[in-house]
Amino acid sequence: MTETNAKSTKPTLVIPQLIVGLGNPEPKYEQTRHNIGFAAVDALARSWQIDWSENRKFQGWFGESLGPNSEKIRLLKPTTYMNLSGQAIRAVTDWFKLPPESVLVIYDDMDLPLGRIRLRLSGSAGGQGGMKSAIAHLGTQNFPRLRIGIGRDERNNGAISHVLGKFSAAETEVISQALKLVVEAVEFSLKQGVEKAMSYYNNRSLEV
Repeated sequence: MTETNAKSTKPTLVIPQLIVGLGNPEPKYEQTRHNIGFAAVDALARSWQIDWSENRKFQGWFGESLGPNSEKIRLLKPTTYMNLSGQAIRAVTDWFKLPPESVLVIYDDMDLPLGRIRLRLSGSAGGQGGMKSAIAHLGTQNFPRLRIGIGRDERNNGAISHVLGKFSAAETEVISQALKLVVEAVEFSLKQGVEKAMSYYNNRSLEV
């Protein structure tokens, strides 16, 4: 009996090369729950000392530098507005010839408790407009994403007013700790791959 299939093949490590934060560009949307993706990549830019510059070709704010492993890493905040985010993502991936699986998208999620983070290697948009656009323009659901929990509105003012509302002082403290965890999780992903980061960070509790 031959052993042609005996060798086990190691799964390919998914290492992000482009990290995209989803949000809306106008000042009135700053610090809102729906813009937590922008806040996340801003935190990464500060940690890695990456300067932002507006890039019309990429339809967004863009920055690049060397990551923790001295590899090229790129950050993007689309200025297309949330539901057209895929246009900007596709512009960058086409320009640098990046495969979809190298794109890590960070965005808000009402279905996660406030401050909880959740990494996944692939999946549906889950009703999130920016992710719908990203999937449509990349032509696949097979790219990693990191969701940051913003919780649900306990006062029942509606989903739109909730996601476009700003964090309270107490919530801001939780989110501040969550963003530190996001930076840790992304840096871990760059060093050891998204899948390993999932097992390490998806069930982490915040210390607030």
